[in-house]
Amino acid sequence: MDRQGSLTGTAERAVIGAVRGYVSAHLDGGPVCVALSGGADSLALTAGAVRAGLDVHAIVVDHGLQDGSDVVAETAAATVRRLGATAEVRRVTVDGAGGLEAAARTARYTALDMARSDRPVLLGHTLDDQAETVLLGLGRGSGGRSLAGMRPWSAPWGRPLLGIRRTQTVAACEGWGLPVWDDPHNSDPRFTRVRVRTEVLPLLEDVLASGVAEALARTADQLTADSDALDALAGDVLDRQTDEGLAVIEVAGAPSAIRTRAVRFWLQRRGIEAPSHRQVTAVDALVSDWHGQGPIAVGGDDEARLVVTRRAGVLVVERLNR
Repeated sequence: MDRQGSLTGTAERAVIGAVRGYVSAHLDGGPVCVALSGGADSLALTAGAVRAGLDVHAIVVDHGLQDGSDVVAETAAATVRRLGATAEVRRVTVDGAGGLEAAARTARYTALDMARSDRPVLLGHTLDDQAETVLLGLGRGSGGRSLAGMRPWSAPWGRPLLGIRRTQTVAACEGWGLPVWDDPHNSDPRFTRVRVRTEVLPLLEDVLASGVAEALARTADQLTADSDALDALAGDVLDRQTDEGLAVIEVAGAPSAIRTRAVRFWLQRRGIEAPSHRQVTAVDALVSDWHGQGPIAVGGDDEARLVVTRRAGVLVVERLNR
């Protein structure tokens, strides 16, 4: 066997081993879905899952953003059917706020959730994707939770390939003779993630020597463990609260990392699904820097706005008519 053949065989075994190890750690071995795009990562994951002995149903989401996307979707589905998986194509409409990337992601995950029928959904994110996610979070100043990157398991989403490099998924597909579709969006410099992938990470590898992607992925693992520990402590603080509000005396003495988490979780429990950093900081100031501030706006709709007010040492969420 030549060197290329040896590398390909190693990649195939690595993908299958990653799936088997993941199932042992996180799943019960029952039927799974795989989010399939036709690219090397999701195709290798699907093939690896079938070869690992799983009952696999592939879900191909056709975003309709490019000419011929329907052909790409049907080709991907037909490819994995030949491997022994079942497959379906879900067509979606991409619109909404937040730009093309965000709208496509929302449409994709909604379609996957609707199609999975209570089965876990495996996603083809690799170590390279994790490294890119950490860098993007760092650049945006998103905090420790964002720097922790993507979780291996966050029900119903599973990511068995977070320890596998993108070069390995490409090699595995080559070894299995699978036709890989290269999404033009993955090389389009209009997208920030693409520039991180093609410009920033290669520059870091050059300046800091090799191993940057692996180091970023290790950082994500470490921060996940740290964040989980702090989240648990913040949860303990909230468990001492009543439904009436957040008692300042219960959180005021906590370290900032725990206090702000408790504030965020409390806001989420009160119906503010994704409180921003600015909102959390302003509400936390009602606890840690109290000097008679007025209500803090945290959401609302056309009819009323939601505000947090401090009264007699208790934070409460109120609905004020516009």
